Amino acid sequence: MLVTTGSRRNVGDLYHVATPTSEEAVMSSQRRSRTALLKWLSEGLREEQQAERIFVQLCERLIACGIDLSRSTLHFRVHHPQWLGTRIVWARGQEDAFVHTVAYDVEATDVFLRSPFRLVIATGREVRQKIQICGPHVFPVYDELRQQGHTDYAAWPLDHTQGRRHLITFATDRKEGFKDSDIALIRQVLPLFSLVTEIRLKNQLARTLLQTYVGPHASEQILDGATTRGSGVTVSAAIMICDLRNFTELSGRRQRDHVIDVLNDYFDIVAEPIEKFGGEILKFIGDGLLAVFPLDRPDACQRLLGSVKEAYEAAASRAASAYPIKFGTGIHVGEVMYGNIGSKRRLDFTVIGPAVNLASRLESLTKDLRRPVLVSGEFVAAAGCAAQTECLGFHSVKGFDDPFEVHALKV
Repeated sequence: MLVTTGSRRNVGDLYHVATPTSEEAVMSSQRRSRTALLKWLSEGLREEQQAERIFVQLCERLIACGIDLSRSTLHFRVHHPQWLGTRIVWARGQEDAFVHTVAYDVEATDVFLRSPFRLVIATGREVRQKIQICGPHVFPVYDELRQQGHTDYAAWPLDHTQGRRHLITFATDRKEGFKDSDIALIRQVLPLFSLVTEIRLKNQLARTLLQTYVGPHASEQILDGATTRGSGVTVSAAIMICDLRNFTELSGRRQRDHVIDVLNDYFDIVAEPIEKFGGEILKFIGDGLLAVFPLDRPDACQRLLGSVKEAYEAAASRAASAYPIKFGTGIHVGEVMYGNIGSKRRLDFTVIGPAVNLASRLESLTKDLRRPVLVSGEFVAAAGCAAQTECLGFHSVKGFDDPFEVHALKV
C-alpha cells in the first residue's frame, strides 16, 4: 500500500517544465523553416509555372530561415530571337522581382568582362566577397554594392543539363556578412532550385521557340496537343499573301549578307504591323509571307487593311535607301483548313484551301496590273471598304473557272 503524508504538491513542483528563451524559439522556428523550404522545393511547386515567382519565394523563404538577404539576382540564358537572356533582380521588401532582357552582345562588353559573372560562367566555381571593406575591389560591381549598403556577396553557377550554365547571386547587409550556416544552407538548396528552374525554363524555351517559328496561336494549339497529322479545324479568315519584288535580281547581283539584310528589313516592314493589328503570320516562303486574321476576332478585315497600309507607309519612308523595299500583296476572305499537314515525321501547322490559293493568285496578278495591293470583291464586301479601293473589273486567274472581281487598294 502506498501511503502519502504531508501536504499536497503541484505537478509543477515534481516536474520542472523549462520555458524556451526567445532566442531558442527563434532558432526552433528557423529550423522548421529550413525543413519546410526543402520540402517546398521538392514537393510544393507543381502548380507554379513561372521561374521568377519561384525565385521570389525562394528569397522570402531564405529570410524566414534566418538569412539576412538584402538582394539577389538570377541570370538565365533563354535563347530568344531578340535577346540572349533575362536578368531577374529581387531586393528585400519587393513583392515581385524586376525582369530585364539581356542583349546578345553583353558578353563582349566591358561591364561583363570585369564582373564576377564571367568568372562563375567560365569556371563553374562559387565566388564569395566581403564587401563592407573599402575598395577598390577586383570587380567594380562590389564597390557599387558596398555603396548600396550590402556587406557580403556570393555567386554560384546554376547548372542545367546539356552543359547549360546560368547564374544566381545573393547579397546581405548584415554587419558581419553571411554566417557560415547561411552559405551552407544556400549550397544545400541550390541543386533542388536548379532542377525546379530547369523544368520551367525548358517549358518557356519550348513556348518561345514555337511562337518564333509557327506563331502564337499555332504554338498554343501544338502545346495543347494538336500534333497529329491531319488534325485541324475549318475557320473563316481574312488572308494576305505578300511577295518581295525583284528578289531574283537582288539575290543574283548582291552579296549573301546584303540579301539577308534586305529580306530581314522587308519582313520587319510587313510583319510588325501584322502582329500589331492582331494577325498571325503562318509562314515565310523565301521572299513571301502568308498571314491570316481569323474572322472570329472583332474587325478582322479592317485590322488587316490597317496592317497593310502601315506596311506600305513604312516601305515608302525608305524609298531613297540603297535598296527600296517593293512588294505585292493579295488579299481575300473565306474558309480555310487550319491544322497539321506534312509527312509522318515533319509537320507544318498552316492553312490551305481555295481561299488561300485565290489570295496567292491575286498577289501574282499585282505584277500584271501594276498595282501593289489587289483585293477580291468578296473581301471588299466583307470589310465594307469599297471607298478605300478602286474596282478593276473581273479577271480570270489560274486554277479557277470563273473570273473574279478585283479591286486595287489605295495605298
